[in-house]
Amino acid sequence: MAALASNVRQQLERKSTVIKFYVEVLRNWTRHYCGYKDGKPAFGLLFDIDGVIVRGKKVLPSALESFKRLVDSEGRFRIPTVFVTNAGNALRHEKAEQLSCWLEIEVNEEQVVMAHSPLRMFQQYHNKHVLISGQGPIVEIAKNLGFKKIVTIDQMRNAFPLLDAVDHKRRISVPCTFEQYFPRIEAIVLFGEPVRWETSLQLLIDTLMTDGMLAHPVSHLVYPHIPLLACNMDLQWMAEAWMPRFGHGAFLLCLENLYKKVTGHNLIYTALVGKPSEITYHHAHHMVVAQAKNIGIDHCVKRLYAIGDNIYTDVFGANLYDCYLSRRNIQGSKRIVNKERNIEELLGSDSSEWDHVAESCSSILVQTGVYSEGVQSGMLDHSPRDFLPVEEKLRAPKFTVENVSNAIDLIFHKEGFH
Repeated sequence: MAALASNVRQQLERKSTVIKFYVEVLRNWTRHYCGYKDGKPAFGLLFDIDGVIVRGKKVLPSALESFKRLVDSEGRFRIPTVFVTNAGNALRHEKAEQLSCWLEIEVNEEQVVMAHSPLRMFQQYHNKHVLISGQGPIVEIAKNLGFKKIVTIDQMRNAFPLLDAVDHKRRISVPCTFEQYFPRIEAIVLFGEPVRWETSLQLLIDTLMTDGMLAHPVSHLVYPHIPLLACNMDLQWMAEAWMPRFGHGAFLLCLENLYKKVTGHNLIYTALVGKPSEITYHHAHHMVVAQAKNIGIDHCVKRLYAIGDNIYTDVFGANLYDCYLSRRNIQGSKRIVNKERNIEELLGSDSSEWDHVAESCSSILVQTGVYSEGVQSGMLDHSPRDFLPVEEKLRAPKFTVENVSNAIDLIFHKEGFH
């Protein structure tokens, strides 16, 4: 009887293997016949920049020739391609110009998603008086996103000089006579890591604790505090140095812990944008669809491939968005999995019923940046606080390759595209 059962089991396993083989053959045939009957792809590409294309300002050897495969003989992209970076210290057109110079192909700003790009959709905050933090042309960035009433950390420091007291050499002993006329801060936007962390941390926490009214003493802590929107959650990023460097996620970690220690309450983010937030991938997805139309692709973009070097942002974010897409496609509803931010709730009508929902978003990890197999596995969790706890499978890439050239090889092979 045992031998008979074993024989039956083996036959079933063989049949199952055969069935899986033919299912895969049918899937590939469908892709080739339906997706490429007009010679145009049914997939889109999402590329990280730091650690995938460059390290610091040095172009990685695997990148230059690889990207020339994505354009036609006239240098125009033949595959919908978007660059998704957690950098937030530049304008989109500046990053596009930089990419064009690095890759020696024309990249336009409509192909670039910065960490702050999704804030354009948060129109409910555009008319509020906002305090902004970061470095680079952050005032111009904020205005381009739609914010109209802006004050910087430096402007606040000048208005309230007695509040910045850590650096003795920078202390100003004379108060400003215009403190009492300073308008209330209604929201805070954190674009990226500032230069003087101690000044920014002090003034940000002061603003949160006083309900945005630094000119007036408060008798009690106002909680929940004013809205706080933050971009770029990378704890570390890869530049020219052989070890990863602190990113904006490290600054956010300091802010969270200081606020908790001082007030006894958890810091509340109204929104976290940039990778791994699904809002960022949702925004990038829209841009892929728009680019597909611009290059003459009439059919839907069915599959997205996200290439990155960080399992805590690139891989985690792509896998979260893949879960979101799967749930919408299978159940036909807007309910989402446990670890996802509620895109519909945050963006309202901007994320309403959409006819161009892709089937999947596959994560591809390259080993030219932050990721290091021997070191990464023993590290503590680097995922942002509001995304914890994280299921291990959400940090597991669908595919792992050596570099961006191998990633493109893999995608072309899977898609039967040349």
